[in-house]
Amino acid sequence: MCGFVVRIGAGPRPGEPELADLLELLDHRGPDETAVDPAGPGVRMGFKRLSIIDVAGSHQPMRIEDGRLAIVFNGEIYNYLELRDELVRECGAAFDTRGDTEVVLAGYRHWGPDVVHRLRGMFAFVVHDRDADLLFAARDPFGVKPLYWTRHGSALWLASEKKALPGAGEADPIDTDALGHYVTFQYPPEPATLHRGIHRLEAGHYALFGPGADPRPQRYFQPMFRPRRTDDAERLYGEITEALRESVRLHMRSDVPVGALLSSGIDSTALVALARETNPGILTFTAQFEGAGDELGVAAATAAELGVANIAAPVSVDEVMAELPRIVWHLDDPVADPALVPLYFVAKKAAEHVTVALGGEGADELFGGYAIYREPRSLRSVTALPEPARHLLRRASRALPDGVKGKSFLERGTAELEERFVGNAKIFTDEAKEALLRGPVPDHREVTARVWRESAHLDPATRMQYLDLHTWMRGDILVKADRMSMAHSLELRVPFLDRGVWETASRIPVEHRLAGTQTKVALRRAVEKLVPPAIVERPKMGFPTPYRQWLAGPMFEWTDELLAGAACGHLIDLEYARRLLREHREGADRARKVWTVMVFCLWYAQLGGGASTAAADAARGRNSLLK
Repeated sequence: MCGFVVRIGAGPRPGEPELADLLELLDHRGPDETAVDPAGPGVRMGFKRLSIIDVAGSHQPMRIEDGRLAIVFNGEIYNYLELRDELVRECGAAFDTRGDTEVVLAGYRHWGPDVVHRLRGMFAFVVHDRDADLLFAARDPFGVKPLYWTRHGSALWLASEKKALPGAGEADPIDTDALGHYVTFQYPPEPATLHRGIHRLEAGHYALFGPGADPRPQRYFQPMFRPRRTDDAERLYGEITEALRESVRLHMRSDVPVGALLSSGIDSTALVALARETNPGILTFTAQFEGAGDELGVAAATAAELGVANIAAPVSVDEVMAELPRIVWHLDDPVADPALVPLYFVAKKAAEHVTVALGGEGADELFGGYAIYREPRSLRSVTALPEPARHLLRRASRALPDGVKGKSFLERGTAELEERFVGNAKIFTDEAKEALLRGPVPDHREVTARVWRESAHLDPATRMQYLDLHTWMRGDILVKADRMSMAHSLELRVPFLDRGVWETASRIPVEHRLAGTQTKVALRRAVEKLVPPAIVERPKMGFPTPYRQWLAGPMFEWTDELLAGAACGHLIDLEYARRLLREHREGADRARKVWTVMVFCLWYAQLGGGASTAAADAARGRNSLLK
């Protein structure tokens, strides 16, 4: 895993940051090697390497064909050996290294942009074609690896993280629409970021970048569910098992040690069970919070039953308060998911023992793992009524006082799916956003409308999955997975987000995903002979982060002081946020809202309106936001 910065355009203007200095902000992504190389006239490529495959070779930036093509590449191509053989056999390619980077570059040379269709892995890369004076950039199908770009003066810049782009530390270039979406979704949806003028290349897209033109993104992969009815459920379950087994086998390819993050759920347990077929001595790692349930106990028992070692990563609330500024700095844009905290600490522990770890990200979006996906069935008694009847019930629900039993059921049942479901998280309602935000409140349908249109032919539960796959997973799940692992120079691999697994998962009919109160039915049946019986039926827990208790107790004063002294009062009403915090301490659950504002305040202090030197200080551990 690695990080890069690329610049194309006329020579640096006075006062423009040096590429080498910006590259140092990515040292956590690649502490093993650093290189800055002119790839051609007006082009500079900088690279930070975390050596995983072909450790002694595969240095970057890499060139072939007398320097005509040069590449910087972040990620892993799991089928690189098979592609290498194909390129030798069918294209007569010759290779100087044993790694996957040269395979990507040779593939681009022979297949052009179509190379992205052959790559099985997680990736973000930039190829410079000297003769065409163009950059070709691409991201993997699901968006596991990040890629940012901006135009600064006469130059075009691309980087693995936003903080390494000029403009990311300049005073207050905040995109207020993106901020409005952040307080709805708990993340700013791609391709936008919270900085005006800094963009993300979307998942499953590639683009051509020239020195004087804006990019022309092309979507090359659209993950669409295509459920098929089946009369042979056992065959379907067997296909899922084998697709996962093959994916895990490929994801175990590495020249450095590979471990696994293990929770108390079925996703990570299934991966460990399959990974031990390749490496019986695989190490597993689990976060442990004080008073946070039995996550560690279940994971330790699971590891013992599978015959693998489990290492705990204990976390205290004092450590959380001490590390939160650094955690948020690593995010690039705020993500208000408390689960990123245990992921940060368990990645830190794992990095003490291994360089690569497997994670279960993506299983819920592919296989139907969230309880909210059962909602269309639970609301069927209302949604099946004729519109005039639903209209009367909608009026009746509005007349009921808040808190009355049945009010929420009627409100949700009489609302259209596109209105009631904006994704796995909805933090602030439109009314609450009016109270919180100083500026105009954007319509969340700007984000969801296209996705709803594309999925209009699917059943309601599958449409909800499709929305999460294109929004929640990209903006929350995979951002925190990449940033929290790379914060400790740990490569986190996600075997569920494999093209082979997707092809099988996309065909599962809804009745084999959701049944009664159970989620991920087909996945559970597919792995029930591999994992301990207690895990097969265990409901989804997520990371049991006790942030509600923290905010009402040991983190109250810390959070109140942060909100009182935050510099972003021109963007959000900080007194309103402090009132929510007090209400939370008094017994009303306002934790999600308070956490969302707190994370934004921490982010703004470092990356929102401060100088880039503040970001560098945070990276080196010298930042102290709370005296």
